[in-house]
Amino acid sequence: MHSTRTRHGRDLIAPATFDRLTGRLIAHHDLDSDTAERVVDQAAAFIAACAATSAPLSPSAAVDLGWHAFILHTRDYAAFCETVAGGFIHHVPHVESANTEEAAVQTALEQTMAAIRAAGMWVDEELWRVDGGVKCSQCHNGCADDPPPDRA
Repeated sequence: MHSTRTRHGRDLIAPATFDRLTGRLIAHHDLDSDTAERVVDQAAAFIAACAATSAPLSPSAAVDLGWHAFILHTRDYAAFCETVAGGFIHHVPHVESANTEEAAVQTALEQTMAAIRAAGMWVDEELWRVDGGVKCSQCHNGCADDPPPDRA
């Protein structure tokens, strides 16, 4: 019987890069080290899932913090995307509506968690709740990957 091992997002990132990203979250978002590590782990898992599906995926507010931190390290992010996805994964904020219902957001997050699991990655469910405890000030959970036209 063939068994596949569930991977952690952090396994996809060079240790020095992982440390830089968690350090940035600790310094700029007042996260404790355990939470910062979990956020970066899930951001990497999210990006890997984006590479594995043509479905549009959205990060939770907590995971988006990790994605933003990674994008700021452009060389590391571009190299990661090339290795994991074979090309750049773009970050595209959505135009938000004041009427976005929490249930609809949670449904989108559940679909994203399913895609992460389908990509063989571990999901830290606490970070994928609408009320996950970490807020993204720039886009308020309105970010998504931008699949290339051939994936749309």
